[in-house]
Amino acid sequence: MSSTYGTAPPDRPTDRPPAKKLDLGPVGHLGDRLFAGLARGSGGLVVLIVAFVGIFLLALAIPALADDKSSFLFSRIWEPGGAQSKFGIAALFYTTLISSVIAMLIAVPIAVGVALFTTYYAPKRLATPVAHAVDLLAAVPSIIYGLWGILFFAPILRPVIDRLADALGWLPLFKKPASEDLGVVFTASVVLAIMILPVVTAISREIFAQTPVTHREGALALGATRWEMIRMAVLPYGRSGVVSASMLGLGRALGETIAVLIILSVPNGNDPWNSSIFAGGETFASKIANNAAEFDSPEKTGAYIAAGLVLFVVTFLVNSAARIIVARSTPGGKRPRKVRRVGDSDRALEGATP
Repeated sequence: MSSTYGTAPPDRPTDRPPAKKLDLGPVGHLGDRLFAGLARGSGGLVVLIVAFVGIFLLALAIPALADDKSSFLFSRIWEPGGAQSKFGIAALFYTTLISSVIAMLIAVPIAVGVALFTTYYAPKRLATPVAHAVDLLAAVPSIIYGLWGILFFAPILRPVIDRLADALGWLPLFKKPASEDLGVVFTASVVLAIMILPVVTAISREIFAQTPVTHREGALALGATRWEMIRMAVLPYGRSGVVSASMLGLGRALGETIAVLIILSVPNGNDPWNSSIFAGGETFASKIANNAAEFDSPEKTGAYIAAGLVLFVVTFLVNSAARIIVARSTPGGKRPRKVRRVGDSDRALEGATP
């Protein structure tokens, strides 16, 4: 009696009948062609709009940049127009960046906490109203945030600012200014954090809710607590989603105009520049909006358009980075592994293995 132990497996049939094709109706139907054309046209239209905006900004900014007598990227002087046009974006870039970063440091941890609470901790009768209340923050107009921030919230933050300045005033970033002005960068940053909170919370909540049940139940079956399950299964799965949500929130904070314009006090042009977050300042958006009445000559207009071009590029890069992070990651935050195809030699080894 022959034994099959150690012998190669029998040849597998190669002459399989072709798979049947699913009949989806006539190919090239008029409705299909129209839908495909509209889809392609819509995608192309969005690309054209972005390209035309960039070309418009470049066309108006290049002549002003050519006449600039100072360093555009490293100068803090803003005196556009005239025979000696001088303007730079160093102060604007600093205020825009520092206010957005502080807003992200405040908003992202709170948003992740709210998303985890409404998804895995709160009962449904409580989670649903909380999630709806957070989402409604996105419907509040920017001008309402600005008025609320300077009239109601800024006086509340003033004692906090004083205590932080007394404790960390030896650092230039937390130096206490001479005046008791309420329209400081720190107040604007906190208001920006509230404005971007619903964006980060909504995306994080959706990502956390999509964590596979097998991952969560497997961690709990191994004896993990609820927090350990979240730390080992939920957070790694939603890491890429939280990062992309944070980047989208950062793009919102960089381009916010009306609320920042109302809150921030404009420093005097003759005063020395102050790097403290407890002083006033101007961002790109607030600078352009606050001086729209000065667009009376091509030189002045070109200077503000050049500042807007920098803001456009920075915001575009931030949103592009968010899309790249999402595209390169699976919902679990890792790239999918490539499955190696089993060859004939592997099949022979499989057959030879007892």
